[in-house]
Amino acid sequence: MTRHVAVIDIGKTNAKVALVDLADMREVALRRMANAPVADGPYPHHDVELLWSFILDSLAGINRKQRIEAISITTHGATGVLVDAAGELSLPVLDYEFTGPDALAQDYDAIRPAFAETGTPRLPVGLNLGAQLFWQQRNFPAEFAKAAAMLMYPQYWALRLTGVAANEVTSLGCHTDLWNPWKADFSSLVDKMGWRRLMTPVRPAKDQLGPILPELATRTGLDPQTPVFCGLHDSNASLLPHLLSDTPPFSVVSTGTWVVSMAVGGNTIALDAARDTLVNVNALGDPVPSARFMGGREFSLLTEGHSEDWTEADVATVLSGKTSLLPSTQQGSGPFPYHTAAWLNTDGINNGQRFAAISFYLALMTATCLDLIGANGSTIVEGPFARNRLFTRMLAAATARAVTASEAATGTSIGAALLASDHRPAQGKGERIEPPAGPVWANYVRAWRAAADTHS
Repeated sequence: MTRHVAVIDIGKTNAKVALVDLADMREVALRRMANAPVADGPYPHHDVELLWSFILDSLAGINRKQRIEAISITTHGATGVLVDAAGELSLPVLDYEFTGPDALAQDYDAIRPAFAETGTPRLPVGLNLGAQLFWQQRNFPAEFAKAAAMLMYPQYWALRLTGVAANEVTSLGCHTDLWNPWKADFSSLVDKMGWRRLMTPVRPAKDQLGPILPELATRTGLDPQTPVFCGLHDSNASLLPHLLSDTPPFSVVSTGTWVVSMAVGGNTIALDAARDTLVNVNALGDPVPSARFMGGREFSLLTEGHSEDWTEADVATVLSGKTSLLPSTQQGSGPFPYHTAAWLNTDGINNGQRFAAISFYLALMTATCLDLIGANGSTIVEGPFARNRLFTRMLAAATARAVTASEAATGTSIGAALLASDHRPAQGKGERIEPPAGPVWANYVRAWRAAADTHS
């Protein structure tokens, strides 16, 4: 039985390599580096060579202390990689926050598939991967024509590790415009644009693509037969352990740069594409109603330079005074994409009260996302926000349902590591938070919702 799995986890803000012990479902080693796009070249792009050095150095360092038995991969979405026949980049890996694709928005909107076909809302900048490819093809026709394959981001790293080119549905199905989740096939856009020639075979996330390349085994000290698994999108990595162990209905909130809410077995509801709801595809190939907002980015911006210490007295003051932040700090996505952020009732607040109000704002935005996708049953919070007790308490209050705060430091790593295992995991560990008693929490939620719905 495979026990120790190294997970390459490329997030939008941080890149990580974690060693997961599958015997007790926990991370026993973690290496991390900041991940930021670079501005040189034709457009802002990801520094894949810097990331590659970090990955190899981390694998070597971890393996010296504990033998790595397998490698799995998970990354952020909205990122594809164009490579030539030799596997080299045809164009730099575009940063999805680059505004360039917006210049061709009118032309792209005329050809992109409807929401009913793909479950993909129309998003700004490069958040629809189809818009990125459309812009690259128009602006760099010679380089685009040399591309032999388009790989989703996890599978690009798998190619570099194994030499095997593949694609996978959780990344293809993440607001790309490229995938039809109802037919489990590429969308009409792919054929309309002549891109099907670029699409490598779609393989399950848990497929073993091959052993690590011999030269990489030499560089890292890993066993040359170390298997590498196909990999998956990060939010779906957070979801996978619960798909395998929990009984629906439930929802999973994956937190990082993005806060992504996913409902399993919830209430049937019509998704509102204008409010950043979408259909994800899980690692089993099934459509999953989802909604998201850039909560991790908002948290970083709002708390930068401020203390995160708070007291129960601070909480009571915020609740009674209804000190609150209204959406949205990051515009263009989320359930209130074009509302301008506003603070209410802030006279005399201290740092602890400000932090409490920020945490409540993020929880109430998350609750709104859960409402928009028909979530029901308990809510599991994965990632950094699981450690924010103010966030989880307010989320329980706003949903009137129990919240479980996962103990895993990086929820995505556990799910990605499970691709290397045939065993059904036990239910994840974490603190269970019941909805707070008393009217003061409910009154705060009611006031925030009324204000959020009416202000712009």
